[in-house]
Amino acid sequence: MRKLKLQVQLSIDGYIAGPNGEMDWMIWNWDDELNQYVTQLTEPVDLILLGRKLAEGFIDAWASMASNPDTADAGAHKMNNTPKVVFSNTLKEVQWPRTRLAQEDLVTEITKLKSQEGKDIIAYGGATFVSSLIENDLIDEYHLLINPSALGAGLPIFKDKSNFRLIQSTAFPCGIVALKYERAPNT
Repeated sequence: MRKLKLQVQLSIDGYIAGPNGEMDWMIWNWDDELNQYVTQLTEPVDLILLGRKLAEGFIDAWASMASNPDTADAGAHKMNNTPKVVFSNTLKEVQWPRTRLAQEDLVTEITKLKSQEGKDIIAYGGATFVSSLIENDLIDEYHLLINPSALGAGLPIFKDKSNFRLIQSTAFPCGIVALKYERAPNT
């Protein structure tokens, strides 16, 4: 069975975005070590899952980066060339290349995707999409990139009590700490 990984940036106090969706607190000037970590995380991935809100900015931004010789890199090409599935209750179709719209409910669709032949799957998304993945216990590995910022309030992804087992932690010179967790047994 394929593994579903979540990669998400969080504030030190556990928010994925500010109260109004602000993301100006995130570190975007990643150092080489963090870029290498993310490359290793995404190398065995052959499918990307996205919530609608993130997809609307994410897909076009990566396409723009890949088409610009000054910003094109292996990460931009990986994101553009990897097939994507967008989960939405409002979209009727998607216009992005190598992207399809999820037609079934979240649990059915992801269970089906995980049972298909292939490499790992990675999920990116906003608070609503990621919270739904967590609530339905669909994630196999949590890759939380903790930024050195506290927001005091914002959009959380964890809505209920959950226990996790730390697999790895790595601090990077840019100030981000990557925490790799899996759900603890019997939670």
